[in-house]
Amino acid sequence: MNPRSSKGAGARETSVSVVVGAQFGDEAKGKITDYLAGRARYVVRAGGGPNAGHSIHLPEASFVLHQVSTGVLHEGVTGVSGPGMVINPLLLEAELAELREKHVFKGEFVISERAHVILPLHPIEDGWEEGIRQQRSPANAVGTTRRGIGPAYADRYGRWGIRFADLVRPKLLQERLGLLYASKAHIPGLPAESETLATLGEVAGRLAPFVRPTEPMLWDAVAKGERVLIEGAQSALLDVDFGTYPFVTSSHPTSAGAMVGSGIPPQELDEVIGVTKAYATRVGAGPFPTRAEGEIAEFLRTAGGERGATTGRARDTGWLDLVLLRYVTRLNGFTSLAVTKVDVLGGLEEVPVAIAYTTPSGEKLTDYPPAVAEELNQVRPVYQRLPGWPEFTGRLRERIQREGVHALPSQLRHFLRFVTEETGVPVEWLSYGPMRDETLWLGRGATAHTALPSWSA
Repeated sequence: MNPRSSKGAGARETSVSVVVGAQFGDEAKGKITDYLAGRARYVVRAGGGPNAGHSIHLPEASFVLHQVSTGVLHEGVTGVSGPGMVINPLLLEAELAELREKHVFKGEFVISERAHVILPLHPIEDGWEEGIRQQRSPANAVGTTRRGIGPAYADRYGRWGIRFADLVRPKLLQERLGLLYASKAHIPGLPAESETLATLGEVAGRLAPFVRPTEPMLWDAVAKGERVLIEGAQSALLDVDFGTYPFVTSSHPTSAGAMVGSGIPPQELDEVIGVTKAYATRVGAGPFPTRAEGEIAEFLRTAGGERGATTGRARDTGWLDLVLLRYVTRLNGFTSLAVTKVDVLGGLEEVPVAIAYTTPSGEKLTDYPPAVAEELNQVRPVYQRLPGWPEFTGRLRERIQREGVHALPSQLRHFLRFVTEETGVPVEWLSYGPMRDETLWLGRGATAHTALPSWSA
């Protein structure tokens, strides 16, 4: 098989797409992925674990996906929990059971044999490490979800980790687990090794039918020109290398990370869709240059329902930050943008947008933030205030359902064109509510006047 053969003719439709969060997470990228998933053959979750939460609102039910991709919500689509993930098998079983109980499990589901296992000891280690940071100073706390993500990735790169390929091989599992426990003797309060082995042995038997070599499956799909959608967890500004370190996650929720975490060669990537809210939020610790205060912050939090899907923690709220958006646009190679939650800002007289920073020394920054979190925390945003758009009433929503882009308020169109002009990337998707059908395709290059969209029917 020549994996490039289908592409060589130059006539193939878009096959491989990646959805990347363009802010600090919680951009409603799960909703955008779900909207696109029905047109895919495979939907791959490429990184992270149960620290991520994709809120999905369907007529049948509302729920949160943590370790399962949105592909399982669509008939004829396979959801892949990919090789770049760290997966808690006990939580995974509970998640699959909930989806079945709510009658929304409609596709197929597989787990990469190369994905790593979050063990019962990892959340304990996670809390212990965060405690050390807090003992030194509350400012050192990184705001971990304490789900064991960081320790599981640390074991992965330290070559102590246990993969699903090991989990379903009892003898190998016992050997690997003994070695791992030997490396953890300094951590207090861990469960007994024998107890962990017994727990893993039980869950391994139940999950074994789902464990597959997923890379050949995806390579074949790409060669056939079938659509593969890779969904990000967390977001680009939480990337362990390129985010607001150390207030980041432990993986690479960028377009490059998506290719590594799926096993698909980078030359097969056709489009990268960046998802951004019309404003901004952040949950947990770390710098947030455009953070709002007082009544407007509470308005955004309440109107936007801004609480973490996984932790339930209230999110800090603020304004769209074009310095950071320009940065992640170049970092990920966005080919289009999806702007979400425009309905939340409906009714405001004006919408502030940060177009630059000034540093304490007087330097002006427009497209590259300071690498040091403490320095990013000291910048002052320079705002441009755009006209607000009308409230998203039931009547306006109905008009958008009937008339599409022509029903959008002129002020909102101006906002979208402004974002495109400032980033150089067209806004092609718009979300104006939590439901799947409250999503509007604007057209390929809609705010840049180019061709038709690759995801059209």
